[in-house]
Amino acid sequence: MITTVKPLGSTIFERIGNTPLIRLDGLTAHFGGSASDIQILGKAEWANPGGSVKDRAASGIVSDALNRGLLGNGKGLLDATSGNTGIAYAMLGAALNFPVTLCMPSNVSPERKKYLAAYGANIVWTSPADGSDGAIRKARELVAAEPDRYFYADQYSNDENWRAHYRTTANEIWKQTDGQITHFVAGLGTSGTFMGTTRRLKELNPAIRCISMQPDSAFNGLEGLKHMATAIVPRIYDPTLADANIDMDTEVAYKMARTLGRQHGILVGISAAAVVAASLQVAEQEAHAGRDAVIVTILPDSAEKYMSDRFWQEQD
Repeated sequence: MITTVKPLGSTIFERIGNTPLIRLDGLTAHFGGSASDIQILGKAEWANPGGSVKDRAASGIVSDALNRGLLGNGKGLLDATSGNTGIAYAMLGAALNFPVTLCMPSNVSPERKKYLAAYGANIVWTSPADGSDGAIRKARELVAAEPDRYFYADQYSNDENWRAHYRTTANEIWKQTDGQITHFVAGLGTSGTFMGTTRRLKELNPAIRCISMQPDSAFNGLEGLKHMATAIVPRIYDPTLADANIDMDTEVAYKMARTLGRQHGILVGISAAAVVAASLQVAEQEAHAGRDAVIVTILPDSAEKYMSDRFWQEQD
């Protein structure tokens, strides 16, 4: 009997999500008491096939576009990205046979560039000085010039971005913590992860504290995150959903990335290190108040796309 194996394209969506939740107990050991009093748990999104949390939003956006006939039959996907969403789009385009054009700042990591080349995406490079906003403006320019050529995914405005997290990420966290989660912490880029997960978690338990994190200034090294006060604000972003916001210093995030690697054996990306640092701030507040806490954060990706960065060689 011959077993028929499904082509990759028909199963790629099935491989996205259900990522593990890892304990970061070493970070809270100094609080004293039992190890269960204060927990920080990180959702290891690098377990997705494209290596990041952005697989979720990209799959939601692409699935919706395919179902509505907006993509395919020669019409390609166009979007602005700082890297991970672009890699997810490129992976899906290769698996499902549609062309992908991405507008990106030219200073993204060399590793990101290699991934995109391997998947065969077409890249339109924009000025590093303009950041992700420059890439957004370029994408809008391209789709305005050739509207029939592209499906403009527009991850910053597409509701399928946050809905992907509402449907999957939040429910996974709830199940993995047996409903014991007390705090949720996530960074703000497109804001889709925070928006969708927060909306669903608040439905499941309104008492869960949801804390957003963003860079502390417009000029920062937290790739993929937005300083909302100075950036083009994503249409899907609703600042009223956060119970609190933490402004993160780039050097604090770099130091946490080194600490996780050198002292805990966990290599994470820069934005992941930033949310861990933010989660530790929340843990310290709860410990000081004498309260137990189960703090869950999203680790968007691993360190593999950032290993060429110089900060890894610095000494603390």
